[in-house]
Amino acid sequence: MTPESIAAEFDVPGQVVTVLSIETGNVNDTYRVIKRTTYSEVQFVLQRISKAVFPRPDLVMANMKEITDYGHKRLEEQVVKSNRIWQLPKVLPTRDGKDFFVDAEGRYWRALSMIASATSHEKVINVEHAHEAGYVLGHFQRIIADYPIDQLADTLPGFHIAPGYLKHHDKVVKTDGAQKKLAASSEARRVEAFIQERRDFVPVLEDALARGELKLRPIHGDPKITNIMMDDITGKGTAIIDLDTVKPGLIHYDFGDCVRSVCNPAGEDAKELKDVFVDVDFFEALVQGYLKQAQNFISDWDRKYLYDSVRLLTFELVLRFFTLEFN
Repeated sequence: MTPESIAAEFDVPGQVVTVLSIETGNVNDTYRVIKRTTYSEVQFVLQRISKAVFPRPDLVMANMKEITDYGHKRLEEQVVKSNRIWQLPKVLPTRDGKDFFVDAEGRYWRALSMIASATSHEKVINVEHAHEAGYVLGHFQRIIADYPIDQLADTLPGFHIAPGYLKHHDKVVKTDGAQKKLAASSEARRVEAFIQERRDFVPVLEDALARGELKLRPIHGDPKITNIMMDDITGKGTAIIDLDTVKPGLIHYDFGDCVRSVCNPAGEDAKELKDVFVDVDFFEALVQGYLKQAQNFISDWDRKYLYDSVRLLTFELVLRFFTLEFN
């Protein structure tokens, strides 16, 4: 089936005019669908969910539907007191009322409402942008903070659990192939030494969770700067998108990963290592924005581990990508 025929399977008024590929994103095939009636035009996002990344697309969609329905309810309750119009993608049903469509080849497709008059960016533009990124993340976490996590599936077991990545690294680095690569590269040996010097820090968040200092909550899972939508009219943050990774977790995973993405002015696709650094002004602005929203639900223990999360989430990526070099 073509994307055009898939788009027609969803319960959106009108005829399909065109389906345009959206090249951003690393996981799902994404399209912008335009449909028209005799008096209006509707646009929505069509995506094919990657089963290579998400083995259970049905659970991904169940989580997304639960969180977006709950989030929309909370936004509607607070709209009168809000200082801006907050948005959140809405799951659009198929013509037979389901939350996704499965084609003849067993591929899963979903349709989502588009965030109106908003744009995402590949990297942070200025200090105000960094502030808004923190503000949007804090707001999203706040409106879903009390959603019962036992109603969410763990769609990515082990995701952001740093001790698991270290254990996998230790296993891989002992292989003959890895040892040969380490012997042949002084840079690889330098990175390996960097990892070993910091290994005792790796369980900091999981140990705090085990001691009861931290608790599991619903999290976004991937709050990078490209998932923060900025209102084209007001210049303020209006939504966070890409909710595939919503699941139970520690809010620190979100905070640390957001800092990692936002506070590097070069963006995630920088080619030169010299261009990559932490912009302290961006970091200060992000924290200020985040705490304006998060202060309503985070505990003193949550605050204590925020800085550790910044170190840990960045280190986690070192573990993950360096280990991949040995596979």
